[in-house]
Amino acid sequence: MPAINSISPDKLLKLIGTPGGPAIIDVRTAEDFAADARLVPGAVRHDFATVAEWGPAFAGQSAVVICQKGQKLSEGVAAWLRQSGVGAEVLDGGALGWGIAGYPMVPEAALPPRDARGRTIWVTRARPKVDRIACPWLIRRFVDPDAVFLFVTPSEVPGVAERFSATPFDIEGVRWSHDGDRCTFDVMVETFGLGTLPALAHLATIVRGADTARPDIVPEAAGLLAMSLGLSRMYADDLEQLDAGMLMYDALYRWCRDARGETHDWTAHKARGERP
Repeated sequence: MPAINSISPDKLLKLIGTPGGPAIIDVRTAEDFAADARLVPGAVRHDFATVAEWGPAFAGQSAVVICQKGQKLSEGVAAWLRQSGVGAEVLDGGALGWGIAGYPMVPEAALPPRDARGRTIWVTRARPKVDRIACPWLIRRFVDPDAVFLFVTPSEVPGVAERFSATPFDIEGVRWSHDGDRCTFDVMVETFGLGTLPALAHLATIVRGADTARPDIVPEAAGLLAMSLGLSRMYADDLEQLDAGMLMYDALYRWCRDARGETHDWTAHKARGERP
């Protein structure tokens, strides 16, 4: 029987990747985490022993707490969070239960180093179009919700990466870039262990078609390219464009996940017997 104030893996999976989803907090011990150094998508690690210090930062939010088995550590942390004004639940079965269910986990080794505030820092070329909006969306929704993105002059990306301890992406000669006919989004989905999610796998095909001048791959690729180019004309500020692009990819992801089989035509809403 599920514990009080708990959430099932199935239900949490539905919330991951959506705007306004809960903060996901991994409080496994160092020993347990070392035995399987992978994270539920979007999870951030915190020390259970110092919850009284970091917990109030989540006040007013909802949160899901994850320990090894969904027992004392997550129960205790969730209780602490609730008394700090956080709507905290425990992941039923913990990290082990999530893994048994066969749901994806992000390898810690795949993540770039974090800054003093626990954030990953990324840098890429200014004036983004497709990949350079799609990849930040993927990272913030499934990898690091607090990730920071720097958009700079293309020739300055390597230097900024070195000086500011940022991870470069979508430029030549770096880990996070195109690989053959695959775009950077493809590489990230695979490397972060997210390719088993059918919606993300289909979204990756759409992004690939839009980003590599192959709109024939899937019909939606041409539409994504059109919207991406339109956004790039609407915003002079890259970060404002990223904010707008987040909503666009949120909608496209939900279509990939929940609405691919749905059709729409205006005649379906006519009263019975009404002539077209």
